[in-house]
Amino acid sequence: MSSTIQEAKPKLPDPQEMAKTYGEVAQRASRLISEHMQRQMQLGLAAPTDELGLAQAFMDMMAKMLANPYKLAQAQLNLVWDYFSLWQHSTLRFMGISGVPVASPAKGDNRFRNEEWEQHFLFDFIKQSYLITARHIHDAVCCIEGLDENSQKKVNFFTRQFIDALSPSNFALTNPEVFNETIRSHGQNLVKGFNNLLRDIEEGDGQLRIKMTDTSAFELGKNVATTPGKVVFQNDLIQLLQFNPTTQEQFKRPLLIFPPWINKYYILDLREKNSFIKWATDQGHTVFVMSWVNPDAKLARKTFEDYLTEAALTAVDKVCEQSGAKEINAVGYCLGGTLLGTTLAYMAAKKDKRIASATFFTTMLDFTLPGELGVFIDEQQVASLEKKMSQRGYLEGSEMAGTFNLLRANDLIWSFVVNNYLMGRDPFPFDLLFWNSDSTRMPYAMHSYYLRNMYMKNLLKEPGGLTLAGVDIDLGKIKTPSYFISTLEDHIAPWKSTYLDARRFAGPVRFVLGGSGHIAGIVNPPVANKYGYWVGGAELPESSDDWMGKARQHEGSWWNDWNAWATKLDDAKVPARDPAKGKLKAIEDAPGSFAKLRLDAPKKK
Repeated sequence: MSSTIQEAKPKLPDPQEMAKTYGEVAQRASRLISEHMQRQMQLGLAAPTDELGLAQAFMDMMAKMLANPYKLAQAQLNLVWDYFSLWQHSTLRFMGISGVPVASPAKGDNRFRNEEWEQHFLFDFIKQSYLITARHIHDAVCCIEGLDENSQKKVNFFTRQFIDALSPSNFALTNPEVFNETIRSHGQNLVKGFNNLLRDIEEGDGQLRIKMTDTSAFELGKNVATTPGKVVFQNDLIQLLQFNPTTQEQFKRPLLIFPPWINKYYILDLREKNSFIKWATDQGHTVFVMSWVNPDAKLARKTFEDYLTEAALTAVDKVCEQSGAKEINAVGYCLGGTLLGTTLAYMAAKKDKRIASATFFTTMLDFTLPGELGVFIDEQQVASLEKKMSQRGYLEGSEMAGTFNLLRANDLIWSFVVNNYLMGRDPFPFDLLFWNSDSTRMPYAMHSYYLRNMYMKNLLKEPGGLTLAGVDIDLGKIKTPSYFISTLEDHIAPWKSTYLDARRFAGPVRFVLGGSGHIAGIVNPPVANKYGYWVGGAELPESSDDWMGKARQHEGSWWNDWNAWATKLDDAKVPARDPAKGKLKAIEDAPGSFAKLRLDAPKKK
């Protein structure tokens, strides 16, 4: 084996510590098994159904593959040839002769970053064998002739999940780092890992909820969501927060942020050094943000129209009332941007010009290219989801969070399986993952409307396709100057989809493409000087590829580019606005009670 294994001098574990750990494991396991049996008896052990339609999709795939035996045979021959090449490579390595590997991990694949995967010929063989097999499985199923598009997407996505799950990095005997730790600790890492597994099932109330970070290390208002301010308005759906000024003067137009209702607003206010809210306040903006309620069954009948009238339009009213401004700037992030676009179309029909500029962070308005999320949205799955929501009155936040995590399973699922359950370590405190674990619910009526009318029927892009509060919604009537920032590696709102949105407005549009993904590409402060961004000309060609071909890359953060754009439209200043001295009475300090309600808080026994 490797030198690190040969030279290791294991230290015997403390018997008292061992006894304590085994006792915790036995106690937790016994209680969880008992609770699981009781739940199954209450539920009647109903037979599971194929809600995703996977069985039919894979049966169709196999039928199409078997109909073309020549292509299947060719794929098998290619696989055998690559295995022969690997055997030759590994034999030469065993003899001390180096060579070019047959298969290498993709750039950014962190599963094989431990040096043992490359230096020790056995682990190198295991790694390459897996990569070869994974590539050939993917190539065999990715483009089946005659398979309908929806089934092909399901086959591709869930085949990738299968391939990722079987990675040798996910098993104790084939992961060199886990193997070394098991020898060093006499297997105590696996015992502690099992205890961590039981803890996560216990805290998930019978469901496995993998702990991504040490949630006890963070507290809203103390070390996350720290920008000081006041809640100046509240209704059933939102708290409206206004943040304290940090400059003597502020821009005349206040800034209202529409965060996604599927997440908490403080993704834009994690810590002082990466807070967009704090940074925008320091640039002289009067920043307001909507903090969404975490709905329960009482709000089951709240509709998308209610989110438009009671949240978006009401927030615009209150910002103008509090600040005394007749015009405001608005920012919408992801789903918040979808609501902002809808709001602009409604206001355009009403000749309401109070939103003088609009910014869209990774937003989809045209759902023609939904990306991999589209795998989870078809008639069968939405009907099943509606059935669940009708019983509870809402979609549980953890269910949607699990779907998002599947889009990046190696980073957001399997890396924590290895760390928590195989290495036996506690998760590292990380503010972004603390936020990511802070899921929110969605009301039944609103979420059903959104899925059916926007994702499935794609009616928001159609002029008059939706009618809300008696108004036909037409994005083509929006003349508001708009700024679209999308990100190159976005798995949730693919940039080529968001590019379609930018071409639908009648007013001037600036489209900017940032580096990285849906979160890191947006939470990208100038001080970090990371990722860069691309800017094209004033005209947006029909093809996103044509736009990219002519775009110029810039270093650093797009935040400065956005601020220059927004302030160029109107740079008039007024004395700084104190939220405690406005026309609206301050209710409580930021971040407010809506943001502080956390669904994964430990349940009291």
